[in-house]
Amino acid sequence: MARDAHELARRLAREAEAVCRHYLSNGRRVGRYWVVGDVHNTPGRSLFVRLQESPKGPAGKFTDSATGQHGDLLDIIRETCGLRDFREVAEEARRFLKLPRPELEPDAKPVRPAVPAGSQEAARRLFSSSVPTRGTMVETYLQRRGIVQVHHGGSLRFHPRCYYRPEEHLPTETWPAMIAAVTDLDGQITGVHRTWLDPDGFDRVRLGKAPIDTPRRAMGDLLGNAVRFGVADDVLAAGEGIETMLSLRYVLPALPMLAALSANHLSAISLPEGLRRLYIARDDDAAGDIVQTVLTERAEDAGIEAITLSPRLGDFNEDLHIFGLEALRAALRIQLAPEDVVRFLLSSTSVA
Repeated sequence: MARDAHELARRLAREAEAVCRHYLSNGRRVGRYWVVGDVHNTPGRSLFVRLQESPKGPAGKFTDSATGQHGDLLDIIRETCGLRDFREVAEEARRFLKLPRPELEPDAKPVRPAVPAGSQEAARRLFSSSVPTRGTMVETYLQRRGIVQVHHGGSLRFHPRCYYRPEEHLPTETWPAMIAAVTDLDGQITGVHRTWLDPDGFDRVRLGKAPIDTPRRAMGDLLGNAVRFGVADDVLAAGEGIETMLSLRYVLPALPMLAALSANHLSAISLPEGLRRLYIARDDDAAGDIVQTVLTERAEDAGIEAITLSPRLGDFNEDLHIFGLEALRAALRIQLAPEDVVRFLLSSTSVA
């Protein structure tokens, strides 16, 4: 782990300014430093990140003159994204290192040309302009849906004023929103999913979503892609909804997962090379039955073992919200392959 941390920190340091522009967007470059308020991206001038190697030290190191806190760019990623352990920090760092880099002149404020609404580039810009979820309405929204620990690995962000147009000829509104990155198998952002939130609180009807006709919308290139929580290796869990999969991720934080956003898109997800076992987290409805059949056939044709995970109610977020964490853990224990019980469930008990 120490070797991985050193290598990731070294690679991030080579792109220190790009890291700061992405995760510390409320700051600015001043000479050879990026200056911002603190590690949580608060506006201000207390924290200095060294952008270039110098006699004073290597690039990527920071010091907060107000608190004495210091560290490197992995610490910046951990704090701004609200991550809890090194595995999640490493996943987010690797995701960032795969993103395309804009070529920026020092201290320049680039004028970005307009892009088509709903395009991949528009999706990337929206995700980039959003902020980490820590301490925002996104955390509150998910916690009130029973997801007390949110293991999203950097795939979720918060936008305080995300555009919403009810219909083509009606004026645009703005609402706070949970922004989820839709990525391909290489980790490239191809789209985003928006869940507009109610700033006035949480009720049993809307479950915290904004009082608008369509509080959930996606844009960009979605087919075959998904919102990913963790990097898939040999085992993967796939389902429809973000809250559904975050509920499972709460119980199984080490198991890579994806949310395909709809039944049709779940049927068409791209299966990564090297996948040995696929858990299909189905919703309890007619569309869930079809997805289970189609995706099982696709997996088996590719030589992948397919196992269905079934909720007691409509989906796993309902199960978590109604029955609680321990009941969901017990229900999953009898549905997982025995080796995955040990690998993903029992090993997470002390964490969750």
